[in-house]
Amino acid sequence: MSLFFQIHPDNPQSRLIDQAVEIMRKGGVVVYPTDSCYAIGCRIGDRSAAERIRIIRRLTPKHDFTLMCSELNEVGTYAKLDNPAFRLIKAITPGPFTFILQATKEVPKRLLTPKRKTIGIRLPDNPVVNALLNTLGEPIISTTLNLPGDEYPLSDPYEMRDLLDKQVDLIIDGGYCGLEPTTVVDMLDDVPSIIRAGLGDISLIEN
Repeated sequence: MSLFFQIHPDNPQSRLIDQAVEIMRKGGVVVYPTDSCYAIGCRIGDRSAAERIRIIRRLTPKHDFTLMCSELNEVGTYAKLDNPAFRLIKAITPGPFTFILQATKEVPKRLLTPKRKTIGIRLPDNPVVNALLNTLGEPIISTTLNLPGDEYPLSDPYEMRDLLDKQVDLIIDGGYCGLEPTTVVDMLDDVPSIIRAGLGDISLIEN
């Protein structure tokens, strides 16, 4: 049976955050809120947990996982950043943007797309996930909680509990999250391009 924590969306209880992080450190798969949609994630180095996420979401090898990071300085460990990319990401984060970047060797190969060797990077603006990241001390491998065949991601934690019981280790009810995903920005070329227009303000990138 999956655990179910109700964590305050603005003032996360440190006791529950500590327990959630301990679950991840022991190989757990956790559902948690972000500044866009609910996500499902695990520790970056946990092969077994990442494979469980692939099975739940029925992801193909071409799917880009996203690394949730706590701060910009951490991003440089896992993705190659030139000065223009650094300045852009610094200017518009934290916020609902996913940046597609060339991965460094610190990212396990199993998380990368087979040909491009890229990784998605997020610097979220949500107290619950930020508390998780700060306590864990490393990125969380993530993907939007969008179940196979569904047009929109799950947004009701109680529905998540019904659908995902025994498939995940913990569901965090951190309040309402929307249905609109992040804006995805391809940073592989000299000029950033919008792959998907979502919650983030596109004008911050195009100007």
